[in-house]
Amino acid sequence: MSNTGFPGGSKSRVNRAGNNIRTDDQSLADLVVINEWRAAHKVVLNAFQSSLRKRTKDTGIIVAQRHKRRSTIFNKLLRFPSMNLSRMDDVAGIRLIFDSVDELYDFRRKFHKARFKHQLRNSVDKYDYIKKPKKNGYRGVHDIYEYRTDSDSNSMCNGLLVEIQYRTKIQHAWATAVEILGFITENQPKFDQGDQRYIRVMTLASEIIANSYENMSGPLGKLPKNELIREFLQLWRDLNLTNKFVSADAAFQFSEYKKNIILIFNTNADGKSKIEI
Repeated sequence: MSNTGFPGGSKSRVNRAGNNIRTDDQSLADLVVINEWRAAHKVVLNAFQSSLRKRTKDTGIIVAQRHKRRSTIFNKLLRFPSMNLSRMDDVAGIRLIFDSVDELYDFRRKFHKARFKHQLRNSVDKYDYIKKPKKNGYRGVHDIYEYRTDSDSNSMCNGLLVEIQYRTKIQHAWATAVEILGFITENQPKFDQGDQRYIRVMTLASEIIANSYENMSGPLGKLPKNELIREFLQLWRDLNLTNKFVSADAAFQFSEYKKNIILIFNTNADGKSKIEI
């Protein structure tokens, strides 16, 4: 990878390679371009995770990083046909997990005042899915930063984007459950794909979690509480979700995915299941 220019040759070349993926007309050269562009995001990841780990040292805040897989990049290109690949903003991802919403917002406000050359690309409330949850129940806050450096060795990465996600532990537990459903069923509630009952039950769960654990409203704030609980329990039983999650827990015990699991399903002496976080 050269130290001049843009990873993959140029933004237009990266975009052309992405468009060829959409039409299933990609060449070996396109794949090389995408691989180089994707690999360059490791520099961005390293820079941001290092900074964030220093800022969160001895705080109890969890920091994790994620480099989007090539197959996931291709899937997103198909889901968003108008997106230019060079502007995909979550190839490099950093996640911060907090004990509370107040701690989350306090840390984010301070990080916005950080003195570095990287540029925040969104307004403060644009990706605030706590104040305005997504329809599928997702809650959390995102920021998009554009990497900037004067270092000659890494200057080619200028302009690459990184997504920082801020979640509370309970919000992360919900998101983890949604991810697990994508692994153990043929549905993808994360992307609003598949059996709508899975999407609905997780949306209901998000509202219950927001109410019970964070004293906030979620995506279904206008739904009466008795209807919320009744519909959730009915769907949970109909979809046999307790057994599905228990089976998933056993399957993930020896997998790489285990490190991301926060939900633990136990059965009481009376035979009733409960969820621990």
